[in-house]
Amino acid sequence: MTTEAELLAKVPTQLFIGGDWVDSTSGRAIAVHDPATGMVLLSIADASVEDAAAAMDAAADTQASWAATAPRVRGEILRRAFDLMQQRADEFALLMTLEMGKPLAEARGEVTYGGEFLRWFSEEAVRISGRYGKNPEGTGRMIVTHLPVGPSYLITPWNFPLAMATRKIAPAIAAGCTAIIKPAELTPLTTLYFAKLLDEVGLPKGVLNVLTTSTSREVSAPIIADPRLRKLSFTGSTGVGQTLLKQAADTVLRTSMELGGNAPFVVFEDADLDKAVDGAMLAKFRNIGQACTAANRFIVHSSVADEFASKLTERVKALKIGRGTEEGVAIGPLINAGAVDKADSLVQDAIARGAQLLTGGTRVAGDGSFYEPTVLTEVVAGSDILREEIFGPVVTIIPFTDEADAVAKANDTEYGLVSYVFTRDLARGQRLIESLQTGMMGLNVGVVSNAAAPFGGVKQSGVGREGGLEGIHEYLETKYVLTPDPFSS
Repeated sequence: MTTEAELLAKVPTQLFIGGDWVDSTSGRAIAVHDPATGMVLLSIADASVEDAAAAMDAAADTQASWAATAPRVRGEILRRAFDLMQQRADEFALLMTLEMGKPLAEARGEVTYGGEFLRWFSEEAVRISGRYGKNPEGTGRMIVTHLPVGPSYLITPWNFPLAMATRKIAPAIAAGCTAIIKPAELTPLTTLYFAKLLDEVGLPKGVLNVLTTSTSREVSAPIIADPRLRKLSFTGSTGVGQTLLKQAADTVLRTSMELGGNAPFVVFEDADLDKAVDGAMLAKFRNIGQACTAANRFIVHSSVADEFASKLTERVKALKIGRGTEEGVAIGPLINAGAVDKADSLVQDAIARGAQLLTGGTRVAGDGSFYEPTVLTEVVAGSDILREEIFGPVVTIIPFTDEADAVAKANDTEYGLVSYVFTRDLARGQRLIESLQTGMMGLNVGVVSNAAAPFGGVKQSGVGREGGLEGIHEYLETKYVLTPDPFSS
């Protein structure tokens, strides 16, 4: 078993540009902390604008040769990466737990989930298709092909350090696009270690470039403005996404934006409450509640709201808090002190407005950024916690009276990423599929993410899809060609 010190010694601390590990021209360093202890794990290179230019040059210079590389070759590189990741699953899991804080069991689950994007898109690389046929007038032949978009800039968040990287890098590679990835400043180590793995399995120099930086806005701006860049993919807050979309407009970039969420979790009176509670535990407390897919608003029929709250609170009280490497821990630290401040502020605002606290609701004293798993009932309309993305282990329960009321409450948000519905009524479930304004829905399940499925939202939760059959097309342009009728004289 690899120790923490041995693992950290394997993680690159430089930038990855043009296939080489290089020092930053800035001379600065980023200290990466363990949120459970506050201790520094590693200090890594802090990229400058000059480093960004070098990465853009490398991606642009390599694009033509990579696009011309056989799809089978691209797919086999991804498959080798998948196989090697499985061999190093324990190392990747431990690294994520160290830099992000999630319990080790959940980190192992992310290795499985993140690895599936490598396997899925290794198979999709050879299935990029087109079509051929007569035009309706019969005067010519139409040829439709799909070609790589071109150099892509990928910006990932801190909460799923591996899966967010593989979900963007794998389809780019499979489609024949070169890429620059900028991981979050708070959790860059997993991406650096993954880039090292891709280098080991034979990814050609310049296809993937990694920039780690503490000055994201300054480093990103010239890359986004560069006319050689053709694709921008971002996962993060809606506010930052809106800014990036405005910047992308100047060069009319192809964009994918996976932004904020405010997921409703609707429990009807006929639901199996035990299964609903199981689903709620997954939908809320996975990743310590720090997920865009986390259930934010638990909208429960008034006839079962008390029973649901009681059963859920019993489960929540049993959750063990601690460093993610400790046995049996279910609730690790939030990413930093600011995240604790936000969660506590939302909870206190809700209580001040009349919400009832069933458990939790306080910071955990001592080292690290811990917050108690919390359950609130009777949350009053207008409370900040119902409008904002919590990103913490806090359950808010509000009652509803009938299906129309549930739908109105669920849709009362500018976000539309995912929703969860628990009911035994199949017809009602089908109605909710169409009436809930979200890009994804879990019907009697608490987790929806899957590499084979399109991930993304509507409204201010973003544009585009990642994963599934749709995922590779985010990195492909459609080209149409008309040729004369070959049988005409």
